[in-house]
Amino acid sequence: MPEVAEVIVDVPTMQTNTPYSYLIPATLTTPLLPGMRVIVPFGNGSRKVQGFVWRVHELVSTEHELKTIDSVMDLSPVLNQELMAMAEWLASTTYAFTISVLLTMLPNALKAAYEKWATPGEQLSTATRQRLFGDQSRLELTDKLPTAQFNELMSLYRKHAINVTYEVKSKGHAKLVTMVKPALPKADLEAAKSKLRVTAVKQADLLDHLMVQTEPVSQPALEKQLGVTSAVIKGAADKGWLTRYQTEVYRDPLSNAVVKTQPLKLNDAQQTAVAAICRATDEQQETTFLLEGVTGSGKTEVYLQAIANALEQGKNALMLVPEISLTPQIVGRVRGRFGKAVAVLHSGLSAGERFDEWRRIDRGEARVVVGARSAVFAPLTNIGVIIMDEEHEASYKQDDNPRYHARDVALWRSRYHHCPVVLGSATPSLESRARAQKNRYQRLLLPTRVNEQALPKVTIVDMTQELQQHAESTFSTPLMTAINDRLARGEQSLLMLNRRGFSSFVMCRDCGFVLKCPNCDISLTLHMDTHSMKCHYCGHEEPIPQVCPNCHSRHIRYYGTGTQKVEAELKQLLPNARILRMDVDTTRRKGAHERLLRQFGNHEADILLGTQMIAKGLDFPDVTLVGVLNADTALGMPDFRSSERTFQLLTQVSGRAGRAQKPGQVFIQTYNPDHYAIQLAKSQDYERFFVTEMKLRHQGNYPPYYFAVKLTASDVEERVAATAIHKIAAELQAGLSQHAIILGPTPSAIARVNKRYYYQLVIKYKQEPQLSALLFKLLNQAQKARKGLQIAIDNNPMSFM
Repeated sequence: MPEVAEVIVDVPTMQTNTPYSYLIPATLTTPLLPGMRVIVPFGNGSRKVQGFVWRVHELVSTEHELKTIDSVMDLSPVLNQELMAMAEWLASTTYAFTISVLLTMLPNALKAAYEKWATPGEQLSTATRQRLFGDQSRLELTDKLPTAQFNELMSLYRKHAINVTYEVKSKGHAKLVTMVKPALPKADLEAAKSKLRVTAVKQADLLDHLMVQTEPVSQPALEKQLGVTSAVIKGAADKGWLTRYQTEVYRDPLSNAVVKTQPLKLNDAQQTAVAAICRATDEQQETTFLLEGVTGSGKTEVYLQAIANALEQGKNALMLVPEISLTPQIVGRVRGRFGKAVAVLHSGLSAGERFDEWRRIDRGEARVVVGARSAVFAPLTNIGVIIMDEEHEASYKQDDNPRYHARDVALWRSRYHHCPVVLGSATPSLESRARAQKNRYQRLLLPTRVNEQALPKVTIVDMTQELQQHAESTFSTPLMTAINDRLARGEQSLLMLNRRGFSSFVMCRDCGFVLKCPNCDISLTLHMDTHSMKCHYCGHEEPIPQVCPNCHSRHIRYYGTGTQKVEAELKQLLPNARILRMDVDTTRRKGAHERLLRQFGNHEADILLGTQMIAKGLDFPDVTLVGVLNADTALGMPDFRSSERTFQLLTQVSGRAGRAQKPGQVFIQTYNPDHYAIQLAKSQDYERFFVTEMKLRHQGNYPPYYFAVKLTASDVEERVAATAIHKIAAELQAGLSQHAIILGPTPSAIARVNKRYYYQLVIKYKQEPQLSALLFKLLNQAQKARKGLQIAIDNNPMSFM
């Protein structure tokens, strides 16, 4: 009987979660497996698209004539059973299409245009190698290969007799290195040496090496070791003394030497936490732990010992961190404990490095994965523990489709693998803390710092009083005195300002004109390093104006403060201080995070100035001062989470001070000194903040008391977007119960971004069984609507803005 493959096709328009059926060609004798990619005809014309095989079954009967799969892209599945099951679940819970989820899960190398090459493995017989490869060192896998040859290659790959390498066009390449090995027995090499001229010193050295070195060695290493040129090695190959061949080597983003570390002695609270987590791993319990510990309480050591236990049980471990900036220090500690068994996945790696790490994991060569949000999709099998550090961080939520939260995916994988999840934070999200209150999560407490040091002393500086006493400055008198004191003592300081650039905006003092982005409803930010005005939303850039575009006045003034401006002011106030700035602009280049943190850790700087990326996870023993230059940045946002984010950020950054033996001090500059979030951050009283904030959330019917969904309509024409969102609101009003609360429709907080207009509404609800079907109906209707109109659905959004 003919076989049929159900295929999820990659079609940008008119997507669907329903697979299409295609006949498997009879010439394909090696079984086609779910999770493999294929090229299939689609539509009425000659269009060919990529698709993922979802299921394979025998053809029973069909009313329509089925098209046949054109070609197979992979020799083995790129998606395992777990990832396929996860994709179906994630598509249904994020109101996305399965193909979008699949492309999110895979590394760019499996999404971009690329070349695939087969190379012979050590197990391949000489006869088979000659027949398939001839004199070539590798063979490109294309749809032009004869079917019989492709079938044989597929079979050999599954037996590990050949290897497959990928060269990604414009996104990095598989890294190949030329290897050298002797081609003759020692006696023949000695004979060749005896015939050399006396002056052929380099050739003699090379032959001496080949006589004693029987294992392959890379040509660059050999050239360096013997001091020979590539011409000498090529000549030796031409004479038949040695064989040269190319092999792929993994790019190791963790190639820097890491000092091996041993487990630390745990205090009683840590021991209790580790015992509970290990017991859940050993007994395959799907327990979710909320590890709530003050800053410096040793959460990372708890993670490491929980991972060690999972490895001892023959299981693997997954650890998530929220920021790229955290990975150098965290990965260093994990790699120091577990060595080469650690793989890392985050956007700071090159496309080639990410792909190599993904394949190491897929092949079972890495047993511990550390990474940012997307690492939650790592193709790790047999997971024994999943750890999510700083679980409260908003960066765990994906902004684009599919709008998933890594915590939800981690919990799903916990159920799939029957393993515990550890959610760690000094300031847990209200949702997680509320679940612990209801015993849905098991709460583990680390109430004190591991070194028994007191938490840093926090001083709140009222900037309104500072302005009355002296001229406007970014730095209050108490903070500047404390910085000078640290400089005199040879200690280090962290200064945080959650706004990059030189100033917030440029305004004409004569007519009040503010220079805005031509594509977005937002003012442009001044960047002095590039002498330009930039939009942080669409990337638009233009020169700094010398005259007002509106009234032609030359009275242009810079308003607001960014990290560049603070850096310039610091250098003027403290000319002898060594200052490092860490923000998006200084960390664009690959490895910049690690380089800056290494410089600071090596005492090559006295002050680290940065945005919120310096607020979490950093552990430097000589940092005794933290200064928050403006605590009101988040408080001014019209968002229900603004107080929570402010408390979390202030508590986290305060915890960077005094983590070793030297006592720490924190100065928080604010224009709202009496705000409860700032006052409770001063005492790091999370429990009191939790109670206070939960009362306000209850009064306003906000999460975690209500679920929420945000719908956004956007179009290049404002009228189209507004009409669409009002039509959606009417359908929701008709389809939902009277208990659902609909906020809006209204223009989004920034109504125009990148030449598109945005309108939104928010649904708050407790139980709406019809909501999911209604939202998917709206999503499918949107695909048939006017071309260019886009409807986005964000389930449980981090912000209503």
